Amino acid sequence: MKGIKVLIVDDSAVVRQTLSSILSSDPQIEVMGAAADPFQAAEKMKKEAPDVITLDIEMPKMDGLTFLQKIMTQHPMPVVIVSSLAEKGSETALKALEYGAVDVIRKPRMGTKQFIEESKTLICDAVKAAASARLDRMAKHVKAEPKLSADAMLPKPSSKAMIQTTEKVLAIGSSTGGTEALRVVLESMPVDCPGIVIVQHMPEGFTSAFAKRLDGLCRIDVKEAQDNDTVIRGRALIAPGNRHMLLKRSGARYYVEIKDGPLVSRHRPSVDVLFRSAAQHAGKNAVGVIMTGMGDDGARGMSEMKQAGAFNIAQDEDSCVVFGMPKEAIKKNAVDVVVPLERIAGEAIKVCLH
Repeated sequence: MKGIKVLIVDDSAVVRQTLSSILSSDPQIEVMGAAADPFQAAEKMKKEAPDVITLDIEMPKMDGLTFLQKIMTQHPMPVVIVSSLAEKGSETALKALEYGAVDVIRKPRMGTKQFIEESKTLICDAVKAAASARLDRMAKHVKAEPKLSADAMLPKPSSKAMIQTTEKVLAIGSSTGGTEALRVVLESMPVDCPGIVIVQHMPEGFTSAFAKRLDGLCRIDVKEAQDNDTVIRGRALIAPGNRHMLLKRSGARYYVEIKDGPLVSRHRPSVDVLFRSAAQHAGKNAVGVIMTGMGDDGARGMSEMKQAGAFNIAQDEDSCVVFGMPKEAIKKNAVDVVVPLERIAGEAIKVCLH
């Protein structure tokens, strides 16, 4: 199979070498070249068009955002932002997603072996997701190293039925393309909507700025979740990057627990972890939503939610950037209804009112 051709654009020689080594280790990816700035990149692109570009934001001669805008207006192609994280940079990276970047991931630190290995998985998956998004369909996903399931974080739900209450909880999972998809869904939510808990695959440091951006756009409150936050009507809690989020219940009160732990379904935070906890502690009081994203994170957890009595919604293929996560949940017969992005909020509210 022909490899996905990647052009690396970064002003650091060390980062270019590291990214090249990480990407070349994946048999589906071919590094066609590297450039120290956008001008060098443009010259290479004249000779050979890449399938995907990895792009730094802060560079000499021309910053990454400006280059991204030029790419998207003159010759659109999949771009993955690979950036160091700073509070200021987080806002810039979110702007990159608005400009058309497929994903934003952390620039690998030259640190622990564990961090480098986790970066390898995330970067390679992001590049493959970007190539899939360009084709507007899922490429065949080649199995890599064994993936941990939600068992690594919490036990499987028991068969004990959850007592139904008047309060519903809406649990949402998304990945590639999810930042804009979540905006569409949350902007459509009424001020008295059920409490919402969300896992969006994003790096540490980005979720706070992302939540603040959505909070300014939506009628409901949106915040990055903190440990022990109560799930209440009219508020959405977004799992912080690099931490798992679990839904818990104490009496009539729903709240979230923020935990460290291994990658689950190759992600942290993991949708499977959130969905399993929703199956355990909300059961038939939960409504699950799975949206655009590569891979299968969330499919098993959504199946467990359905077995516990939850009603589950999947985003349809036509409105997904990458129809991976919803497709896998549908294949497991874990989904009750498949609808376009614009109808998800309305469908969820309708279910909650019944």
